[in-house]
Amino acid sequence: MMNKTAAHRRNGGFTLIELMVTIALAAALMTISAPSFVQYQRNSELTSLTNSLLAAINAAKGEAMKTGRNAFVIPLGTGWNSGWVVYVDMNRDNTYTEGTDITVQKQDAVKSYFNITGNSIAAGSTPYIKFDNTGYSTDTGAAPVALTLSIARNDTPSANAAEESRRVVVARTGRVRTCKPSTDTTCTSSATY
Repeated sequence: MMNKTAAHRRNGGFTLIELMVTIALAAALMTISAPSFVQYQRNSELTSLTNSLLAAINAAKGEAMKTGRNAFVIPLGTGWNSGWVVYVDMNRDNTYTEGTDITVQKQDAVKSYFNITGNSIAAGSTPYIKFDNTGYSTDTGAAPVALTLSIARNDTPSANAAEESRRVVVARTGRVRTCKPSTDTTCTSSATY
């Protein structure tokens, strides 16, 4: 009986060769799956960023209707990549005055592999999105205006550009929607609804 127990103990573990083969297979699988994981993670971040921008725009619209004053979404710096602030314009000067205007929310700068661009009043040297007390998207002269913000990954080949981008479309009526250019033919940079 002693011999059977000793023999059983020797056969119960892994040999060095078995362990090395297992580690090599695991390394090969990780090498194959790592790029897919990064792609998955960045697409998830793209969706999250799109939803954050959509929520900010909807918050501005809701605050404008609730308070009866103009509400804005503006970049924190020179462009949308630097983040944005949502505020209610309490002194009606169409500019953000911290301490005077009501700050609804702020968003930090986006990651370097994203680029956000706008058209219409959401572009230019002082881009903005404005809602009046009726919830309509307007310019500073109170004329209804439609606009589009495009969010794209800049770390992918141009062949994948439509797949790796999203758009936030604000209609003149204040209706806000998101879309994906690769699956929606109405999802252009000049979309109005």
